[in-house]
Amino acid sequence: MPLPNLNPTIATLDEVLRFDHPADAVLSGRFRAHREHGGRDRAFIAESVYGVLRRKRLLDALTDNGTSRQLLIAWLSRVQGHGLKEFGDQLSDAETAWVKTLKARKLDDQPPAVQAELPDWLWHRLVEQRGEAEALSLGRSMQNAAPLDLRVNTLKTKREPLLAALAEEGIEATATPYSPIGIRVVGKPAVNRSPLFAAGDFEVQDEGSQLLGFLLNPKRNQLVVDFCAGAGGKTLELGAMMASKGRIYAMDVAEARLKRIAPRLKRSGLSNVEPRLISSEHDNKVKRLANKIDRVLVDAPCTGSGTLRRNPDLKWRQSDDSVAELNLKQASILDAAAKLLKPGGRLVYATCSLLREENQDIVQGFLASHPDYRLVPASEALDTNRVALPELGDYLQLSPAVHHTDGFFGAVIERV
Repeated sequence: MPLPNLNPTIATLDEVLRFDHPADAVLSGRFRAHREHGGRDRAFIAESVYGVLRRKRLLDALTDNGTSRQLLIAWLSRVQGHGLKEFGDQLSDAETAWVKTLKARKLDDQPPAVQAELPDWLWHRLVEQRGEAEALSLGRSMQNAAPLDLRVNTLKTKREPLLAALAEEGIEATATPYSPIGIRVVGKPAVNRSPLFAAGDFEVQDEGSQLLGFLLNPKRNQLVVDFCAGAGGKTLELGAMMASKGRIYAMDVAEARLKRIAPRLKRSGLSNVEPRLISSEHDNKVKRLANKIDRVLVDAPCTGSGTLRRNPDLKWRQSDDSVAELNLKQASILDAAAKLLKPGGRLVYATCSLLREENQDIVQGFLASHPDYRLVPASEALDTNRVALPELGDYLQLSPAVHHTDGFFGAVIERV
């Protein structure tokens, strides 16, 4: 089948590769502005943009840091394996000759960072912290798109009946290996068009993200704060775990993200969630809850290095300076959130980062200056009767290479 017109994708790549805005925001804006793009065109543009972002180090090496057009052609021909006939008359004679050399070129001599498809700032940190072999394995594991995971809304249904109902709709899926309420879908069907989605029977949520809820383990009738709630994915999970009893305060500094909770809440059937817009972690709405909360989830802002399968532009939009700035914010948020706990209360500090500086170092720094809090080993906090996750130590540390989830980190802190 001939490839679609390359020009709309090239124009989109030109904007994305400036790295002024997240790739998904650029794509959304592009599709809103160009209603003439049909479903196949949109799918091709999105897949190509994310493909180039995931394999950009290799493509830069192949093209000598080429233009958007050259990067796209190299991705389509060398990585995706499209033949010259599929390009039709879209290539010049010079480009046709160039593509032939691309297909023949051997890549065994590329540096490990290029093989891992990681920028130098991230590669060097991972090698220092995990060794070159694991860093290379992590990088390779994030060169393909993430699977589509769903979370069963246990307030409305159970996993087995939902799997059967999805199969009736022609959606092939299996149970996730670790989360007892997770489903992994084969391919990328439009699950948001399913009547089961409209009925609130499931939400889209990575299996690793789901495990954070089991690490926090909220109980019915407790007071819970989701401190960095965003669009509320984890909030909804916590509410269902509590059987819609008690109260969850979903806090965030971004009003646009917080507003996205409303339609999801309506579908979910939950009545125990209260969204709260805050100006910062020092907002009076936060301070008024000091010493009153049973459970706090802090999904802290981070580099997102564990989500590069989904957000490959992050590795090009972050730097060593970004890590340093985020560390200050992470420490401040953890300090403020911990003050909410009543004695005996539990806090889970989480990120979707693979870096020690954003994870263990933040937790250990907090504990060193707060003797009235202690670390609860993840192996002790996680209900292993429900979650079949072996080799747990002090922390929950998920790896795209090992667990095939996003790279989530979780630490459990208890107020003594």
